[in-house]
Amino acid sequence: MKTIAKFGMTTVVIIALLFSCKKADTSLEDSAAESAASTADTISSSAAVEKKDSDRKFIRTADIKFKVKNVAKSTYAIENATTKFGGFVTYTNLQSTVQDEIQTKISQDSTLQTTKYSVVNDITIRVPNTQLDTVIKTIAKQIDFLDYRVIKADDVSLKLLSNQLTQNRSAENSKRIENAINTKGKKINDVMEAENTLAAQKEQNDSSKIEKLSLKDQINFSTITLQLYQNQSLKQEVVASIKDNNSYKPNIGIEIIDALKSGWYLLQGIIVFFINIWPFILIGTGGFFVYRKYVKKQSKI
Repeated sequence: MKTIAKFGMTTVVIIALLFSCKKADTSLEDSAAESAASTADTISSSAAVEKKDSDRKFIRTADIKFKVKNVAKSTYAIENATTKFGGFVTYTNLQSTVQDEIQTKISQDSTLQTTKYSVVNDITIRVPNTQLDTVIKTIAKQIDFLDYRVIKADDVSLKLLSNQLTQNRSAENSKRIENAINTKGKKINDVMEAENTLAAQKEQNDSSKIEKLSLKDQINFSTITLQLYQNQSLKQEVVASIKDNNSYKPNIGIEIIDALKSGWYLLQGIIVFFINIWPFILIGTGGFFVYRKYVKKQSKI
């Protein structure tokens, strides 16, 4: 009876523990989901989203810096998302920077090379203005830690209007100058001056058109600048040890044999040298004996 009671009590305790663990896991999952949702909400942009019937025109830009788990994988995910939503990548600079390198000799021929490095990437993408919020929320899935996000919306409605008015005035001036040239331009000097004025007006008109196109392009496609980084990484690999010059010297026996050979070759050279100059040696020896004999005779006298 006591055994059955103990068994029942043990079963209840185990079930309670399992239920608690499951509840804790669920709480952790909910917390992680809430954290991801919070991050997405933090960098989401609803700034200056113009209505379809509004006359307001905005140039929207975003600048975001954040940490990811893996820069390379996040880069590919962001590039794919950009293409998916009709955008394009204008700049990307994925690079690794070595922070430290340690060489540890583990055997006579092997060395453990430990490299500490950081990976970063600066990305600039352009996406349709209507897809800016969607792309930013997609990018938020890659964020492990958000450093900052700056989102701007510059109202260029008046600038567009001013540009259009300037373009209209330039076009009207060009037409009046052309009519004046065709109807009243008789003298060469007057015609040349009018032609120069017309060329300047057309150049101004072209500049206004290009500026208008540039503004429309910036309105239609928002620019997002991203700075990605990850925790410092560690790479270890075993490489062949680099031997010093002394490791390549032969043993003493070989060095002695080489020294004997070198000495013999040197002796041979000396013998050959003296053989080559034997006439000079003979003349010198003869001269020495003659001089000695002559000096002795002179001393006796």
